[in-house]
Amino acid sequence: MLNKIKKYYSNLPKEIILHGGHSDNDNYITLKAGKLSMLYENGSLRYIRAGKYEVVRMIFFALRVKNWLTIKPDITSIEHSVNNDSFKTKYKGHFKSGDVDFITDFIIEGKPDSSISFSFEGVALSSFMRNRIGFCLLHPLEGNTGKLCTVFHTDGVIEKMIFPELISPYQPFLDIKSFMWPVSEGSCRIDYSGDVFETEDQRNWTDSSFKTYSTPLSLPYPVAVEKGTRISQSVLLRINGNLLTEPMREEPVRIIVSPDENLIFPKVGISRSSRNIKLSPSEAAILKKVKFDHYRVELHLFEKDWKDVADEALSESNGLGCKIEFALVFDDNFLDQTTSFLEWASSGMSSIAFLLLFHKSWPVTPDELSQKVIPVINNALPGVKTGTGTNANFAQLNRNRPTDSGSDFICYSIQPQEHESDNSTLVENLEAQAHTVRSAIAFSQGKDILISPVTIQRRFNANNVFFEVPSENTGIPPQVDSRMMSLFGACWTAGSLKNLILSGVAGITVFETAGERGIIQGDLPSRWPAEFRSDAGMIFPVFHVLRFILSSKSSRIVKSVSSDPLKVESLVISDGKKIRMVLVNFTGENQAAVPFQLKGQFNIREMNETNFPEVVSDRSWLEKPCETRSMSHDTIILSPFSVTFIEGYIKL
Repeated sequence: MLNKIKKYYSNLPKEIILHGGHSDNDNYITLKAGKLSMLYENGSLRYIRAGKYEVVRMIFFALRVKNWLTIKPDITSIEHSVNNDSFKTKYKGHFKSGDVDFITDFIIEGKPDSSISFSFEGVALSSFMRNRIGFCLLHPLEGNTGKLCTVFHTDGVIEKMIFPELISPYQPFLDIKSFMWPVSEGSCRIDYSGDVFETEDQRNWTDSSFKTYSTPLSLPYPVAVEKGTRISQSVLLRINGNLLTEPMREEPVRIIVSPDENLIFPKVGISRSSRNIKLSPSEAAILKKVKFDHYRVELHLFEKDWKDVADEALSESNGLGCKIEFALVFDDNFLDQTTSFLEWASSGMSSIAFLLLFHKSWPVTPDELSQKVIPVINNALPGVKTGTGTNANFAQLNRNRPTDSGSDFICYSIQPQEHESDNSTLVENLEAQAHTVRSAIAFSQGKDILISPVTIQRRFNANNVFFEVPSENTGIPPQVDSRMMSLFGACWTAGSLKNLILSGVAGITVFETAGERGIIQGDLPSRWPAEFRSDAGMIFPVFHVLRFILSSKSSRIVKSVSSDPLKVESLVISDGKKIRMVLVNFTGENQAAVPFQLKGQFNIREMNETNFPEVVSDRSWLEKPCETRSMSHDTIILSPFSVTFIEGYIKL
């Protein structure tokens, strides 16, 4: 069986192994405009820098229709005219999906005076409804959070303001015509024309940016765009003052470990598989090796078959050797549903760790529900902790903050693809996960924070519903992301756990057990083999990451800082003597990393493209012999999208 699996995965295309086929667009070039450098990528400008200072994370065009779905364009007729300190780029974008047929001409120009202009003229070839058409600009968090800026309003008023430190539930800056903010010893200014702009705090959806966009959300939407309508906009970015441009240095990524700054392990669990098939004994035996603390099961108490689901889940949790986290979804008949659930739970109450309370029609737990239900639960199930919050994004919780209703903790879920889905964006957004926890702690009134669940793809569109419903499509559902079976999925998971644990969460629930949304494929082959290239028996690389990390729950998570977390990230565990480190390379190129504080003999193993067939066919891969080397500020070369496991004893 193992040889058969190895052979299957030896023949997989490289891009499937590395990142599930979700590569960032190959259509990119590096451009310069005076002191500024940037990346043109698929019609957008990314990482606009003045030397080592990131001025703008991204400038891009967005066409978003009803329910905030984004229409992606076909980009054609690209023309680049590039000089040493200037450039001019032209291209066409054709947005066509459903009723939408919209064609645009774009011009981007960078000049030697360090200015950049970005403009478009578009025409509707059909009539359709839109929520937004126009430019968006992303400000990075670093260098801006908590810092001053200047907003020039459309009525001529100039206002000094501050990028919020904690996540703002609503738009911090409104009615923007121009915007100015400090960078290094100078400042940058951007002027908008063609519409009125405003800024939202995208950390609400774990995007690591503040986004300035048009049209104001205070205006009604969606809006009809009639056939023949012409729309144009432009943005102009300029440098003011003496902008220091200390150059970027090509040097190894430095990992600085601070053993004295550490936190205890939170409770870490996993969700029940959405494939609606009971875990087999062989699947449970594999998953049990990861040592999860709890098993998340969502019960829709307004449906007739919820007791069947609960019975199966109770049996499965026993097989996994962990307690249950029930996410209870009520309707308005919540008192009768609570009674019914407690009658069922009376025989298995010792197996329940957490109860998450949600309402099917509300973005957050209604106060009436929590105030009436929690006392009843506390009386019937003493020792079982209850949580209120949202089954959706942090945005829903932040905009509808719960009152003190007697719950033990506040909960919300995390997924990185509310707006964009490329690999670079998913890595960028890891930073904002920690910001959500710090903001939640600030208004939690001392309650613990539980993140449940963490998924790599959105489970449902919280603009429409607040719980997941079965997909009606016969093809691969939008909740499935092939990066789950790839090396990138393992890298992203390590980065997510590092950011969440070091921010102070009390509990985390990740992914699912088996199937295309799980950490193993399980006994059954992929249901969508063309899009999700797994086979029966596959052990996804993320399984080994979770097993390595959770095998040290009696130790502590130690603070570590990467000098370039968009390339290399680390997660460090120590009991004061022994140290265990996970190093991940988020890029498609070799990266050199220097983990400081590592002195002595260390066992090192790397999960990479070369040994991928062995990794995904052997649940005990981490137990195999590995390289032993002596280290003292040594440089480690990390393969593309690799995960490196390091174990040894720390010597300061």
